[in-house]
Parts: sequence; C-alpha cells; structure tokens
Amino acid sequence: IDLWLILDILVQFQGVKGGFGVFAVLGEANSLGPSDKKSLWGTLFDVEDPRSKAPQCKGRFLDVYQALELARYDIQYCDWRARQDLRTIVLLHEKVVEVLNPLAREYKSIGTMKKELAELQGELAQAHKQVHISEARVSAALDKLAYMEELVNGKLLEDRTKMESSIAAPSSSTSTQSLDTMKRPRKSLDVSGPVQPYHPRLKNFWYPVAFSTDLKDETMIPIDCFEEPWVLFRGKDGNPGCIQNTCAHRACPLHLGSVNEGRIQCPYHGWEYTTDGKCEKMPSTRLLNVKIKSLPCLEQEGMIWIWPGDDPPTTTLPSLQPPSGFVIHAEIVMELPVEHGLLLDNLLDLAHAPFTHTSTFAKGWTVPSLVKFLTPASGLQGYWDPYPIDMEFQPPCMVLSTIGISKPGKLEGQSTKECATHLHQLHVCLPSSRNKTRLLYRMSLDFAPLLKHIPFMHYLWRHFAEQVLNEDLRLVIGQQERMINGANVWNWPVAYDKLGVRYRLWRDAVERGSKPLPFSKLM
Repeated sequence: IDLWLILDILVQFQGVKGGFGVFAVLGEANSLGPSDKKSLWGTLFDVEDPRSKAPQCKGRFLDVYQALELARYDIQYCDWRARQDLRTIVLLHEKVVEVLNPLAREYKSIGTMKKELAELQGELAQAHKQVHISEARVSAALDKLAYMEELVNGKLLEDRTKMESSIAAPSSSTSTQSLDTMKRPRKSLDVSGPVQPYHPRLKNFWYPVAFSTDLKDETMIPIDCFEEPWVLFRGKDGNPGCIQNTCAHRACPLHLGSVNEGRIQCPYHGWEYTTDGKCEKMPSTRLLNVKIKSLPCLEQEGMIWIWPGDDPPTTTLPSLQPPSGFVIHAEIVMELPVEHGLLLDNLLDLAHAPFTHTSTFAKGWTVPSLVKFLTPASGLQGYWDPYPIDMEFQPPCMVLSTIGISKPGKLEGQSTKECATHLHQLHVCLPSSRNKTRLLYRMSLDFAPLLKHIPFMHYLWRHFAEQVLNEDLRLVIGQQERMINGANVWNWPVAYDKLGVRYRLWRDAVERGSKPLPFSKLM
C-alpha cells in the first residue's frame, strides 16, 4: 500500500450565507507518522454529536421556519454520522495493515491470518455499506432542506395557504426517511389580469426620478409617478423640488411655463410656485393663500430622489454609485410602454440573453446546459453561473449589475473577480403608471477612460441601449397584453428565475404590510 488516501465528503450547512463543501486529504503513507495521522484524524473525526443540541419537537406541529431549522440539524447529524463511518473504515484499514505486517506473519499460522482477514473483510464490507447509507442520508437531508426552503417561499408567496410540517428530532431513522411521503406542490406566482392600482404602501420609499446633470437651474423635468403628474425644478438655493404638475388656478400643466428666480411660472396666467408648492405670485389679482401638493425631494450622488408616500420619509437614501475605480460614461432616460414590474422581471433575468439579444451584446453566446443564479438564502443579490455577472435588486425599483468583459460584447472568465475589465450598470424602473415606466440607465466602466471625452459618444451609447431594450420590449409588451387578458406571466418559475421570484415575493409582502419584509436582512 503506497498511498494513504482519505476522501472525506463533508456536507456542512453553514447558515443562510454558507453552502456545501468537499474536504479532501491526500498524502503518502511514508510521509505521515502514526502521531501525524492521529492528529489529522482528530481534526476530521472528533466532531460533537449534534443530537444533544437539536430542538426536541417530536409530536408537535411546526411552522415552516421551525421545520427548516430541524432540516439543518438533520444535515449536521448526517455529517457527524458520515465521519464516524469513515473512521470505522480507517481503523479497519489499519487492522488489515497490521495483519499483513511481515513481523506479524512470523508469529501467526496461515490459517489464523486467513481467518483474521476474512473477519476484517466482512467488517470492511459492512463499513462500506454503512458509508453508502450515510451518503443516501445526506442526499435525503439535502432534499428535505430544499423542500423546506420551498415551503418558506411558498408561505411568503401565498399567505392564505398555511402549510404545516411535522419533523421528528434528527436521528438515523429520520435521516433515512423517504421523501415519497412529502408531496411537493408546484409553486407559481399569480401575476395575471389587468394591472391593479398601486398599493399605497409601495409609495413609502425613496425613488430616483432624474439625473442631476439633466436638471439645470432654469429647466424643468415633468414626470409621472404612480399615475400622478409632477414637475422637478431648482429653487433659489439651487436645491431640487418636486411639486404637482397642475396649476391650482385652471389645471394648466406647469412644465409648459418657465422658471423665474427659483419659482415655476404657469404659462396660462403667470402664477408662480416655490419648491414647497406655495404660490407666491398672482399677477393682475389679489394674492391668495394657495398651495399645491409637493413631495420630499433630495439630491444625492448625482441623482434626484422623491418620496411619494404618506409615511414620513426615512432619513437615509441607498447608494447607487458604481464601485470604486469606475467612471460613469452614460446616463440615459427613456419612457417605456410597460408596467414597471414586468420590466424589473426582465432585467432580473439573464437566462434569456442568448435567445433574445442575438443581435446585440449576447451575439455569439453559446447556450449553457444549465444556468443558475447563486444567492444567499435571504438575499436579493448574487451572481450568475456560468456567466461572470453579479446582480442585485435594490428596493424599491433598482437593479445593479457588474459584468466581467474582455472586449465589447464578449464575456471573460467564470466570475467577475477573474476578469480584468468590467462594465457596471444601473437600471431604475420608476412606476409612471400601470402601463408606463420611466427608465433611468447609467453605464460605467473601469477601463478606457478616454471614451468619455470622445465627441458625440453619448449618442452611440444611447443607440446601443435602445437596441438592447427594443429586443426586450417586443417580448415584454407581448407579455403585458396576454397578462391583461388573463395569462399568468409567472406561471411556472424554474431555478434561474430565483431573483425575479424574490422581487415578486418582496413586493407582495410590501403590499400586504408584512413586518419585517422578506430578504430585509441584507438590504
């Protein structure tokens, strides 16, 4: 026996941020002394039996969260049991070596050695059989854990469907329990029918509505937000304001007027309003105490934000800046004829790229045999496998992504960390109305800084962005038409839909007033 080989398949569940790992130890027999081996075995095998710490829930009905916790203990038990089985094989291996030791053969008859080897052969066969049982236990426990996560997601998705699960305390019997008794209902989201009016709770967030560079001192930006018309402009102090885009006098759109000394002037009769909505000038008549609705409005990191909800605004705004080392090359605004949730569904999905974007950035991409979005169990961010792309949904309507590239249109490596150059994107999907979205797009690069100074380059970036969006829009508009007629656009979610599904679960929880919101731990 020239090599001493231990391959320890250790399935370790390390909480919602962890995963499963394989630990292998390979060494030459002559290079390790007995004390070295025992020290190494101690690291591998001296693990506490987790059954003493498992919650005692036998005979009780559990909610899905308690059941998920039990499934985690079940995996810890399987890990411990597998270590003990492997220890048995290692000890038996030592006995075989001892029997075959030349010094031992001098004092034993051939019959005695045959008998001992036969006994050891039987024990080894039993030990190997036990290892296979442990492997089956691990597989069953992982299936249980995946099923428990399905139940948790199902509970978040369908509050009206209360699913109870009963699991006994972790033991060898529960670990090998067949999953045939667990009927797995197919999970689907119900996103069908005409778009309903937006729930007021969805308004209680800060929404980016414009880029700072677009709002000059004497300009106005009209926007629609949650089916109400607003207009942005800068006051005397240079700070942005957002007021109702309707004059109190005769309902004239204010953005058709002008900005005079930090006040917006109605083009109909000259009434002038400040950034808090107060009318300070009424030419040709006596000044009345008139005020129109205004929204909290802030400027941060090159963006204008508003708070359209009735709740008091939070004191902090999320950061949407590109990572350190990136330079912003393009800021583009578009008005798109689709509901903002459908557009977010599309942006949070990369698996469609080699089928949809065949004329733009995904031209020439191969179709992977499997596409996965890998993310923490309670997160709204992660990365795509096998693409070198990181992605995050930032509530309430933002998508940030970082793409590793080698040259324009080409991907490089298996993760963004392996790539030398990157493109960073921000998409903001402002809900203008139930069938219209105001899209803010910002593109940044961590290479080729000179591109920013090439004349008319921003026209090229806009042309490319419109090409990509048009490839998506023809599909999303078709989805919207069918959804309005009753089709469910989330009828059959699969593995690579994970981030889109989590956005829908988050939005559903907001509208239902759930506290705390799902996935809020990492938000």
